[in-house]
Amino acid sequence: MTSIPIDAVVRSFPVDAATAWALVADLRNHERWIPLTRVEVDGSTVRAVSGPFATRGAPGLTDVMTIDRYDPPAGDEPGVATFTKVGRVLKGHASIVVVPAGPSSSRVLWSEDVYLAGPLPRRLTGALLKPFLGGMVRYALMKAHREVRATDRNA
Repeated sequence: MTSIPIDAVVRSFPVDAATAWALVADLRNHERWIPLTRVEVDGSTVRAVSGPFATRGAPGLTDVMTIDRYDPPAGDEPGVATFTKVGRVLKGHASIVVVPAGPSSSRVLWSEDVYLAGPLPRRLTGALLKPFLGGMVRYALMKAHREVRATDRNA
């Protein structure tokens, strides 16, 4: 059985779980949905750089993650991707779970438990980041959902 985070942002998608997984679990797609961000994947390491000119190659806030688990959905079993944030500034964990909800629908659950490295308490910096990251996740899933709907209308 897969553990699903209770603080996840959840969005229903009008596509099967395999299609939703291919879209949201491939972090290279996230740069289309997260403003001012570029994403590079090298094996099991992901680098997301955010800043005013990051999409043009300029430096910015770097979020370095390792891919800990990357299991696509299979039958009725959800797909689960988990990441550990190992950068100099951002620490913590993230997960994306894609749950089958029928032959042509699925639910995506995206959770971020992130805090700042450094002298301030993890609990404090995590609480400060939580509203921002929650908004970012909701926005990204909204954009991904719109992308799926637009593709579905054009088919």
